[in-house]
Amino acid sequence: MGVRLSVTMGVGVLTAILVVTACTPSPGTETPTTTLSNPSTTSTHSTTSTVEETTTSTTSSTTTMVPTSTSAPTTTSTVTTTTAPTSGGLTGPPVAGPSGDPAAPFPAGSEVVHVLSITDGDTIDVRLADGTTASVRLIGTNSPESRECHGPESTLALAALIPSGSQIGMTRDVSDLDAFDRLLRYLWVGSMSVNEETVRRGAALSRHYPPDTEMSGRLDAAQDAAREAQIGIWSPTACGPQSEASLRIADIVFDAPGNDGENLNGEWIVIRNDGGTAVDLSGWGIKDESATHRYEFPASYTLASGESVTVYTGCGDDFGTELFWCNVGSAVWNNSGDTGFLLDPNGNAH
Repeated sequence: MGVRLSVTMGVGVLTAILVVTACTPSPGTETPTTTLSNPSTTSTHSTTSTVEETTTSTTSSTTTMVPTSTSAPTTTSTVTTTTAPTSGGLTGPPVAGPSGDPAAPFPAGSEVVHVLSITDGDTIDVRLADGTTASVRLIGTNSPESRECHGPESTLALAALIPSGSQIGMTRDVSDLDAFDRLLRYLWVGSMSVNEETVRRGAALSRHYPPDTEMSGRLDAAQDAAREAQIGIWSPTACGPQSEASLRIADIVFDAPGNDGENLNGEWIVIRNDGGTAVDLSGWGIKDESATHRYEFPASYTLASGESVTVYTGCGDDFGTELFWCNVGSAVWNNSGDTGFLLDPNGNAH
């Protein structure tokens, strides 16, 4: 599995983007169920699609050695806090713009529902026209998990667009339900795409979930705009002060020879230290745009000035400038498009 690679703002872009995040999610499993007031019968639907929503530990699984690539002095990074602009306000009300006009009619064929509650930045609960309730997963987006950096802000951003009690439209793509029996839908306030607007405000990533990709082009364009404007999750200080260490994603081999799942060490990501001093990578991490793939560098692992470290997807013994993610059961990088993030200890992308 892998991604198309380019470089933007020092961050590797796999179809969408390569980003490093310093915030490490807490281990556990997401429970896509919320407690609703006066819940009634949940409607039944058919077709399913797999959308990842299980959070796993950020650690790299079992490695038998903690390498030190150099004995050079390490850098103590200082940071400067700045206030990043927001695209019309991260938590501002819906306004007419590139995502559509909230005062216009819903798209033809929309199912009109009422919002009951906001679970997180990409999931809500609604009351359907027949009085039943359902959990809805926004198609084509992925927001930070609730315990991750910017998770609460992403939830607030969605709540500002579609507050509890509001009436919205819903349309579907190919699939009806995901693996958690949530409706997969595009949401609308008038003709404004809520899915697109959350990405445009930097509250969520554009994420391709085949076969439900009808709006992928719009969502990718919205993400490009948010990243260029450095708003929301794309702000250099979205998760607090940013480390001044000059680390970057130098390369990603996302498509291993043969069957990716059977050749996990055939894909890897390379991190390079372009700075003048060694950097202690304790607390630094790597993730993709899914909710499941997280890697944390070994404690006290040091990357010398001018050196690179390769992190392989599969298992092995960490040694020198070769580390192993030990992701079990599947590859990390999607061939059809993915985003890699290099995260400093605060969770900011580099």
